[in-house]
Amino acid sequence: MVAPGRSVGRLGADARLRELGIELPHAPEPFGAYVPAVQTGNLLFLTGMLPTVGHEAKVRGRVGTELDADAGRRAAVLAAMNALAVARAHLGSLDKVSRVVRLTVFIATSGEAVDMPRIADGASEVLRDVFGADRMSARSVIGVASLPLDVPVELEVTLEVET
Repeated sequence: MVAPGRSVGRLGADARLRELGIELPHAPEPFGAYVPAVQTGNLLFLTGMLPTVGHEAKVRGRVGTELDADAGRRAAVLAAMNALAVARAHLGSLDKVSRVVRLTVFIATSGEAVDMPRIADGASEVLRDVFGADRMSARSVIGVASLPLDVPVELEVTLEVET
């Protein structure tokens, strides 16, 4: 029998990570008084995911001043990896994710025009590669003046999960 939301012959997300050669980092610890994930019913809301390693920002600065769009894109990829790590820590397995519902990408910019959709695609492509194109999310990309820890990217992710 095929689980709801799964198709015959489809690799689960955990197997897909292995196939892609992706090793997720340890789930980042909160930087303040909050929890990394909250589940209500079949929705899992992840706290703002940052491009951190351990308890430090791996990338700092604003896109368009200290950083170029490629650095912003790499930061988005790292933040997405942290989101996957938090989701797996909360759920026990990424195979429980049935859909990426919403992805909001905040990008700290100088205010000059930068290629924000391409930066955000770094995160979207990680989620697509792990969960599949048929489970892609709606997305918003928002330019802001600054983000916590002086990072260039913060992700807000909502996942639909099997209950």
